[in-house]
Amino acid sequence: MKPDEVSPVVEALAEQFESVSWDESHGQTVARVPADDWLEFATAVKEAGFEVCSDVTAVDWLRARPERYDVVANLISMANKTRLRMVTTVGREDPTIPSLTSLWPGAGFAEREVYDMFGILFEGHHDLTRILMPDDWEGHPLRKDFAVGMVPVQFKASHQVD
Repeated sequence: MKPDEVSPVVEALAEQFESVSWDESHGQTVARVPADDWLEFATAVKEAGFEVCSDVTAVDWLRARPERYDVVANLISMANKTRLRMVTTVGREDPTIPSLTSLWPGAGFAEREVYDMFGILFEGHHDLTRILMPDDWEGHPLRKDFAVGMVPVQFKASHQVD
């Protein structure tokens, strides 16, 4: 990021957290946060004026990266008229990250969706249950190794039609 494009709020956060790397993507500030600092950094961000967590989602990198998943939180500061994208990585074997619901209660539904679709656990979430798939569904459909399955289609002119 160019120094003249950094908001004072982001500048203050950057000084406070040396372990966070900063970038810019599509006009939005991106903070790459180590997983161990996720909740502490999120708390500082909330105190800095980011009052809205508009979304929490995930990315499955499967074999493209050593750490399989990215967890992404999109935040808005209406007072400062700025957005911030927080990104962290979680492991293959134990995809777990602290929940953001203690800071932004509305993040609960998005975290449940990430859990349901990717199987990422959010420690401290008060109701981490499926939200889109039936309770008895096995697996997590947005994981890149999830078997898609198929329904055979037969056409009238097909030699397979009996």
